[in-house]
Amino acid sequence: MFKHILLPTDGSRVARKAVKAGISLAKELGAKVTAYHALEAVNPYMYADGYILRPGVIKEFEARAREQGAKVLAQVQKAARDAGVRCETVITTPATPYQGIVAAAKRQKCDVILMASHGRGGIGSLLLGSVTQKVLAQSKIPVLVYR
Repeated sequence: MFKHILLPTDGSRVARKAVKAGISLAKELGAKVTAYHALEAVNPYMYADGYILRPGVIKEFEARAREQGAKVLAQVQKAARDAGVRCETVITTPATPYQGIVAAAKRQKCDVILMASHGRGGIGSLLLGSVTQKVLAQSKIPVLVYR
């Protein structure tokens, strides 16, 4: 069945549950996993009085975000190791998280994406958009949604 599972995570509670389920599935199937975290690009323009962030401030934001992402992925790697599942980790800074997830799955040659849905519906989904919905629409491989 599935041999390589992409586990996108933002480190949230529901994403941690999805990761746990993904690792369990991988163990059952004898598959490997790739844990993925998307970093948001820092916009240098502050929209108050045309202020632009100094490059040093941007680098500090980016470094802290990368550090936090690495911590999230280290937790996934430990859980996979404890379960006896092979795990790789990937961090990128895509234009949007859903594009990063779809691209990571393709680049890593995954055959399924298992990801959480935060369960926002109605107006919340319309205003905020749904990363999960966009991955479902754009992915060329199966997407398992954990709720």
